[in-house]
Amino acid sequence: MTQRNEHSHFAVWAPKPETVSLFANGANYPMHRAEDGWWTLDDPKTANQLLALPEVDYGYLLDGASDPLPDPRSRRQPAGVHEPSRTFDADAFHWTDSAWLGRDLAGGLIYELHIGTFTPDGTFDAAIDKLPHLKSLGVDFVELLPVNAFNGTHNWGYDGVLWYAVHEQYGGPEGYQRFVDACHRNGLGVIQDVVYNHLGPSGNYLPNFGPYLHTAAVNTWGDSVNLDGPDSDEVRTYIVDNALMWLRDYHVDGLRLDAVHALVDSRAVHILEELATAADELSTQLGRPLSLIAESDLNNPRLFTPRASGGYGLAGQWSDDFHHAVHVAVSGETAGYYADFDSLAALGKVLTRGFFHDNTYSSFRRRHHGRQIDTVHTPAWRLVVCTQNHDQIGNRAAGDRLSAMVDPGGLAIAATLNLLGPFTPMLFMGEEWGASTPWQFFTSHPEPELGEATALGRLREFAEMGWDESLVPNPQDESTFTNSKLNWDEPTADGHARLLELYRQLGKLRKELPELRDQRFSTLDVRFDEDERWLVLCRDGVQIALNFGTGPARVPLPLASGGLLLATAGEPAETAAEGDGPDAGPLVTLPGRSAAVFAASTADD
Repeated sequence: MTQRNEHSHFAVWAPKPETVSLFANGANYPMHRAEDGWWTLDDPKTANQLLALPEVDYGYLLDGASDPLPDPRSRRQPAGVHEPSRTFDADAFHWTDSAWLGRDLAGGLIYELHIGTFTPDGTFDAAIDKLPHLKSLGVDFVELLPVNAFNGTHNWGYDGVLWYAVHEQYGGPEGYQRFVDACHRNGLGVIQDVVYNHLGPSGNYLPNFGPYLHTAAVNTWGDSVNLDGPDSDEVRTYIVDNALMWLRDYHVDGLRLDAVHALVDSRAVHILEELATAADELSTQLGRPLSLIAESDLNNPRLFTPRASGGYGLAGQWSDDFHHAVHVAVSGETAGYYADFDSLAALGKVLTRGFFHDNTYSSFRRRHHGRQIDTVHTPAWRLVVCTQNHDQIGNRAAGDRLSAMVDPGGLAIAATLNLLGPFTPMLFMGEEWGASTPWQFFTSHPEPELGEATALGRLREFAEMGWDESLVPNPQDESTFTNSKLNWDEPTADGHARLLELYRQLGKLRKELPELRDQRFSTLDVRFDEDERWLVLCRDGVQIALNFGTGPARVPLPLASGGLLLATAGEPAETAAEGDGPDAGPLVTLPGRSAAVFAASTADD
């Protein structure tokens, strides 16, 4: 077991109870309390004797209780989050990734997946068999939805209550190590999604030990984590130690920090800055890059602004504005938060300035929102973007993917924008072949009242968006979970196979062309016509032409063409150059609902 250096093994921070004892392998061992609220064994030799055993099932008895509670820093919960913890030696695993030097986020391609639904078996070992498929797409990072312990058998992972333990049904902590090791052997980095803004509703015993929660502050999911109240120093250490555990003990390459806008922290040094500082220090020690990426609804560049310039110093953040702009452009859906993005001008702004809402009025929020990015000093790769992800699909009434509402041409346009755009692209599992399986919100709460409350809460959320509540599946139904599993027979089927091949071509083009690896905002130029429904994105010479309309469109290229590199729907027709300038490009006729990529002409052409 790995614990804080200044405390022995089987130590626990529990300032709330008056008495604490360790219950291990059926025996009770008394503990004594230090002034800082940490409890350790009365006899230090006992810990060594217990750790000499292959495994120890244990828990803590608080104030003379008869039922032991799991260790807040438990590494294993073999029988579930309500049962005793089990020791796990993270250092016992034989790693084979010594040649892995890590990978910077810049220029990378991320693939987001959920272990439980990525394969029929829903385990780490089963996911290992699919890594060659990810390599064929040009993927650089595998991003896993949360894998820490939650109550029940299946869940998205955001109801975790023991942040240090790995869910047993996936393969437990050793299965996780095998997966990361296999990813590194295949040249793939791993980004782990972690949740520090709330805890799940069942199996959260942390308040019994101490003030882990901030009962005066709440967010969407319940009480906030105590980041700035009395005794919050140890709560913050609990979070930082957890982050370092993934990066150090499990060789993970980065963390995706869930919903950081829900973190309530008024301290001068924000928890995000503290996390970034700790990760950078560990990166220096390990000699490999470590990236922290925030999911944020704030459109605040401070998250990824360097600490020397007053920011938090994270590597980057998710940007929903790109998703919304592309989604509206290819689907025409404008309900709810999509309303402000109903123009190609919105897409053009996102492509060249990063955020659409940069202190502009948001009709959905009914207030101004966001702040401008310093595009002179900020590289575009700091924004992680997508056209589909677990939230944007799973938080729809029916969990329907883009492929359920958009034609093949629209899917091709979205893929082209995502993979060849200036930002760090992310794919969601199965989108590369237009998976027909939905991705729905599923839970397996053993408590009937909790399951019912979860289902009713979902219905209320969808009513706010104006969606048909009758389409919402019951999260507790087993079929909601099984229906969300990918069908691996689809990638070779007609239609699916064509889209998959396009994704592979786009991934290959992205790696081959240096212009597509240049992520300076200053190299970007966008031209568009709202009425004709076309847009051209120029990336330092590479010209990406898109026709969102259903009929052919005559699109003027800004630069002279050096040849067609890729077309999603037949070879575009070229006519005479427009204008008299030396860089004037030709008119190209694009079929409806298609994209084409052109090289710029050079002096030797």
